[in-house]
Amino acid sequence: MITTIALSFGVIFVAELGDKSQLMALTFALRYRWWIVLSGIAAASVAVNLIATGVGHFLGAALPTELIAVCTGVILLAVGGWTLREVHARGADPETTAADSAARPPGRAFFVVLSAFLLAELGDRTMFATIALASNRSWVAVWTGSVLGMVAAGALAIAIGITVGRHLPERLIATGSGLLFLYIGTATLLGALAPTLGQLPELALAAITPALAGGALWVLRRTEPARHPRLSELGR
Repeated sequence: MITTIALSFGVIFVAELGDKSQLMALTFALRYRWWIVLSGIAAASVAVNLIATGVGHFLGAALPTELIAVCTGVILLAVGGWTLREVHARGADPETTAADSAARPPGRAFFVVLSAFLLAELGDRTMFATIALASNRSWVAVWTGSVLGMVAAGALAIAIGITVGRHLPERLIATGSGLLFLYIGTATLLGALAPTLGQLPELALAAITPALAGGALWVLRRTEPARHPRLSELGR
């Protein structure tokens, strides 16, 4: 059983390195407290790996991965759009941005992380790896090792996010995380709707969405002083 746990841990941890899920963990760590992100990842890992081991061990069948991937992409695009909307609505006041981040309800943040990771991992390559491992091994051992591997990979991404976040302005972090959500969401949708596209074209095309959003946000910021001339004069 120990060998199966170690094998499952190693397979899932390596599979998660550089995956979209790990990039999501890093992005969430830039927006929410680390313990909220880690708790959401842990809860999602427990659920999705329980499903995967059950499917692999008892059913030997797969889930409707394309539909799940489409739902995941839409959710991530919505989160990215909402994040950028908040950044634009707050304006350039870093104190307001920091206060809003600190006052964000932990329950809502936990639900966002949990739902995003749960959908992202359903149908992901790590789920298929877990299904394959559970098909001829102890499902309890595979489930334990898979959960530990997924949480460890997420914790690594969170640590990177915290380290990066300490050296960047709050507004830049919020803008960057919003654009990353748009990128991941677009890549997820392309992978589901155009599976024959290939990874490199998928990643290249996915960059169009955050590029357009970033350009639009830049234009809005440039036109703000013109729309509020009195406020601009008072600031001088």
